[in-house]
Amino acid sequence: MSTSPPLTKPESKEDADYNKICEEHRHLIEIVPKGNGWMEKHLYNYNGFWFHPNYIKNHLLLHIYFKSQPTDIFLASFMKTGTTWLKALMFATINRHRYTLSDHFLLHHGPQGAFPYLDIESYPPTDFTHLPAPRMFATHYPRTLLPPCITSCKFVYICRDPKDVLISKWHFMSNQRSKDLPPFSLDEAFELFCQGISDFGPFWEHVLSYWRASLESPDKILFLKYEEMMKQPEVALRNLAAFMGKPFTAEELEKGVVEKIVELCSFENLSNLEVNKKGVVKFGKVFEVENRLFFRKGEIGDWKNYLSVEMKQRIDEITDEKFKGSGLILES
Repeated sequence: MSTSPPLTKPESKEDADYNKICEEHRHLIEIVPKGNGWMEKHLYNYNGFWFHPNYIKNHLLLHIYFKSQPTDIFLASFMKTGTTWLKALMFATINRHRYTLSDHFLLHHGPQGAFPYLDIESYPPTDFTHLPAPRMFATHYPRTLLPPCITSCKFVYICRDPKDVLISKWHFMSNQRSKDLPPFSLDEAFELFCQGISDFGPFWEHVLSYWRASLESPDKILFLKYEEMMKQPEVALRNLAAFMGKPFTAEELEKGVVEKIVELCSFENLSNLEVNKKGVVKFGKVFEVENRLFFRKGEIGDWKNYLSVEMKQRIDEITDEKFKGSGLILES
C-alpha cells in the first residue's frame, strides 16, 4: 500500500521574500571587499561603507519591511558620537508630560531601551504600529543607504570630533571584541579608522551624508555637534524640542523644565544609576552589550590622553581634506 508524502505548509510570500534576501546576502558577502574588523575578524564594504555582515542583511530587510509614518523622528549618528545622551534627551523631551522626574522611565531603564534601534535584524519583521506618535527610532546607517520612506521623515543627527570618536570606539570595540582574536591595539585602530575601515565608516563620508542633506532640507534634518551641546545643553535642548514639534512653553521655561531634563539626562546622573551599572542590552540575536559600556567618560578632548602629535595631525588633515568646500567645521 502506497503512502502519501506528509503535507507541508506552502511557503508564504513573506517567507519567500526573506529567503530571497538571505540568498542575496550570502552572495554579497562572497563578492564585496573585506577588511580587518574591530570586533570580529572582518568587515565588509557595502555601497561604500563598512559593516558587520548582519548589518548588511538587516539593510536589505529594512528596505523591504519597514513602513514609516509621516510623524516618525529618527536619531541618526556614527557610533560613539553621543548617541546615548541624545537618545535620553529626545525621549525625555517628547515624553515630558508622561513621566514625573522623580519616577522617570530613564531612572529604571537604560537609554538604549528608550526607543527602537533599527539596525538589528528582525524577522518576522517587528510591528511598530503600536508605538504612539511621534514614533522615534535610532540608526547608525549613513543617509545614502536609508530607504526613501525613511528619508522623508525628520532626523536629528549628532557628530563629534573624530579623534574623540576614534578613542571612544576603540575602547568600546575592544570590550566587545571576539575572544578568539588577539587584542586590538590603538595603533591598529588608528590606521583602520584613517583608512575609513570601521563599523559604519568611513566616519567622514557618514557625517557628510547627513550634513549635505541638512543644508538641502533644514526643516527635515537637525544637525547637532556634540561639543556645542556640551557647552550649552539648555540651548541645544530648546532647539531640539522645537524641531521635534514639542517646543517648551513659557510656563515650562519659567518652572525650569529644560534645566531639569538636562540634569536628568546628564552623564553624571545616568552613569551613576544602578540600571546603567549592571545588566546587558541585547541587539537582536547576535550582539549583547553591558550597560556600563555606554558610559565611559563623555568628555571633550579625551583623545589628548592617547594620540601623539603626529596622529592628531594626520586625522586633522584627513578631516580638512574630506570636509573641504562643504562648509562643515568641527572643533579639534
